[in-house]
Amino acid sequence: MSNKDSVGIVRTQIAKLPDLTLENGAVISSLEIAYETYGILNESRTNAILVCHALSGNSHAAGFHEGSDKPGWWDGYIGPGKAFDTNKYYIISTNVIGGCNGSSGPTSINPKTGKPYGSSFPFVSIQDMVNAQKLLLDLFGIKELFCVAGGSMGGMQALEWSVDAG
Repeated sequence: MSNKDSVGIVRTQIAKLPDLTLENGAVISSLEIAYETYGILNESRTNAILVCHALSGNSHAAGFHEGSDKPGWWDGYIGPGKAFDTNKYYIISTNVIGGCNGSSGPTSINPKTGKPYGSSFPFVSIQDMVNAQKLLLDLFGIKELFCVAGGSMGGMQALEWSVDAG
């Protein structure tokens, strides 16, 4: 099996979620989170792993997008028989809020003005990123993660999950 066939062609999806009140009191209305998933969520919803990206990353963690020859940033680790084995686990990779890769951020339309937020987009903390991920997991009906992993800023998110997993 070639590397390109290990996860296959994937596409980024966008979840529309409820408003999110940030740690600083600001509210992101009509929250959107870009995400990709790999593998199959089991019936008891206990095999989910969240992988979190670094500052310069996005939700494209493995596989290939249609027409692209560039794999996701953790393609060497996500797939059948790999460290994050998609034969056993359901891998979820989200794009953080406040970024520019599909999740709510400065290029999103501010519902109050009808224009992009731009520099008026509120400051987002690591805890806010995790709270947004929790809303996505609620949408999937996942109450507990098997594990959370990530490097750099993704590692900070994983640490926040370990401190505030509730």
